[in-house]
Amino acid sequence: MLDATRRRLADVPLERLGELVPARRVLGVRRAARIVPAGSAWHLGVLLLTGDGVLATGDILRARAEVRRGFTAESQRERAALAAAARRGGFAEGETVHLGWTVIDLDVLARTGASGPLRMVDGVPQIRWSRTGGLAPLQGYLDDRIALLSHPAPD
Repeated sequence: MLDATRRRLADVPLERLGELVPARRVLGVRRAARIVPAGSAWHLGVLLLTGDGVLATGDILRARAEVRRGFTAESQRERAALAAAARRGGFAEGETVHLGWTVIDLDVLARTGASGPLRMVDGVPQIRWSRTGGLAPLQGYLDDRIALLSHPAPD
């Protein structure tokens, strides 16, 4: 099923994955935290489909240059710091970056019936598309997500 999905997505652009490299000292000079490229994937809702694996989506942000701003919430300040870290790490201004993703182990799914948002129910792969949502058949979910990527809504 996943290989067929990859073939259907062949003409859809990939989005990049990132990994956070914490701030550290290099020869006594403090180097700011940065987010470095760690591959690419198709973003399918709660899933990220890579060329050879499946990941659960984490945080999504856009790389932005660091600027001084006033923030009404600490969470805004943290997101701005992450966006600046992505820009420092080599992502283009405004580029989408996936951070904090986790690997979905398909062997564990086959053995135990669950890995990340995926479940096996009576031999049929299912997906939990939100923390509070119920399970939905994976094939239908993928079909819907592919349709959204292939035919986005007009601006």
